[in-house]
Amino acid sequence: MKDIVVIKCGGSTVNALTEAFFDSIAAMKATGKHPIIVHGGGPAINEMLEAQNIKCEFVDGLRKTTAEVLNTAEMVLAGKVNKQIVSSLEASGGAAIGLSGVDAGIIQAEAIDFEKLGFVGAVDSVNEAFLESLLLGGFIPVIAPIATDGRGGRLNINADTAASAIARALHADELLFVTDVEGVLIGGSLQEQVFVSDIDSWISEGSIYGGMIPKVKAAAECLDGNIEKITIASGYATLRHKDGTLKGTTITKEKTVK
Repeated sequence: MKDIVVIKCGGSTVNALTEAFFDSIAAMKATGKHPIIVHGGGPAINEMLEAQNIKCEFVDGLRKTTAEVLNTAEMVLAGKVNKQIVSSLEASGGAAIGLSGVDAGIIQAEAIDFEKLGFVGAVDSVNEAFLESLLLGGFIPVIAPIATDGRGGRLNINADTAASAIARALHADELLFVTDVEGVLIGGSLQEQVFVSDIDSWISEGSIYGGMIPKVKAAAECLDGNIEKITIASGYATLRHKDGTLKGTTITKEKTVK
């Protein structure tokens, strides 16, 4: 299946996503592309854990997930955050369907290191046939990164990891990271087309700096297999192409890629 675009929305951006952002996703579907949204929800999870007086810690950048933390994370991600995104897409004219990775075994995983991280998983497989059936039916899947272990258990999955795994399994043409910045700015100007070789040079000369460095490096690392381009764009901005789709920085491997 062609023209699949996997869009990862970070938890810190969800509450501030603009109407223009959701309009751009609906426009993407209207122009023949097939968007899939994978979202996080870290701040909302933290807020609920605090309200429930449940302590939580992070190990190597991952949330150590006890049974209590998993229940709360699933409630927030698959409930509040997921339906918030679905409602906004519906308001923009998109036929969205909210799911978690547990539904139809969309994401199957195994625990990374139970003693160290608890119920945190690494993705084993993705039910691409089910997702493709939804796309062909005209739906925009919105997926919370909770996985099944295939034995009746659930696991917490990092949203970046889940989005990358789904993109690879579906042979997506593009992986889009929605952040709090418009994209790569050089000299104050948005760079709409960037190559990996440009990134290295701009970092060396100091044109790319601060929080943008890890973003572009992570994007470059995802450019393997069938994924030909990674886009970094803001969920806050109103920058859009003429067809209504989101405008940002697209990163590709070689200068021969159009």
